[in-house]
Amino acid sequence: MAPSSQSADLKRAGNEQFRHGQYSQAAALYGRALAVLEAAGDANAEEKSVLYSNRAACYLKDGNLSLCIKDCSDALELVAFSIKPLLRRAAAYEALERYNLAYVDYKTVLQIDCSVQAAHDGVNRMTKALLDKDGLQWRQKLPPIPTVPVSAQKRWEPPPAGNKVNAAAPVTNQVPTAATTKQANTLKLEGNEFVKKGNYKKAVEKYTQSLKLHKLECATYTNRALCYLNLKQYKEAIQDCSEALKIDPKNIKAFYRRAQAYKELKDYKSSKADINSLLKIEPENGAAKKLLQDLNKLLK
Repeated sequence: MAPSSQSADLKRAGNEQFRHGQYSQAAALYGRALAVLEAAGDANAEEKSVLYSNRAACYLKDGNLSLCIKDCSDALELVAFSIKPLLRRAAAYEALERYNLAYVDYKTVLQIDCSVQAAHDGVNRMTKALLDKDGLQWRQKLPPIPTVPVSAQKRWEPPPAGNKVNAAAPVTNQVPTAATTKQANTLKLEGNEFVKKGNYKKAVEKYTQSLKLHKLECATYTNRALCYLNLKQYKEAIQDCSEALKIDPKNIKAFYRRAQAYKELKDYKSSKADINSLLKIEPENGAAKKLLQDLNKLLK
């Protein structure tokens, strides 16, 4: 069997193990695939980069953060400005509380593709962490942020003229342009103002309009969920929180508001599961602790 075919088979096997949560086994298979390519002197830099990045994802899942960082760096040496290894290295740096390096990687991702919500969320978290750590001078202590060449930047392009597009169908793969992102943010801010005034129905309208323009805005989902809670539309609140958690699996507001909605629907076990997930992320969250006490009483 040709080395490239053997490597591809090992990679597929690794992917399968990863899907089943067998991260150590997956990492070993990706390592074997890399060894096959190395032994054969195969110069496919892109394939090697993917394998390093995949193995890094396994290390990240297993908490082997230093190995994750090394593999991501090796992946990026082979193919500079790849989004997945940048995001995985940023997550590892963040877990190690090396917030300045995580910030640089998240910002680099946004230069490549400004629609990556995980990078926006990461920049927001790192900005807060660095502000708390280094005060107002935090930016002066940052390492230099690489300049991403235009050739590596992703741009959304409309479909070719010959392609017919059903205007009624949702365009799920469309990357928001700078203009639509700005418009979506304006609508979200208008929704926030209606929330402050207690006009939740009007706020829902604004958030819904915003999400039509930018479906990857986590905060808009959690904001709309808050409105649904106040309007006693608990199933809708659950749905919005679930969408937010697809974008950001550690979103505190989404877990808390979904737990509130489950509680109102008397699904106490689901509510407790969400609160337990929240407390794993933020153990000292007072509101979550209080809700957990209430749920424990209801479950007795």
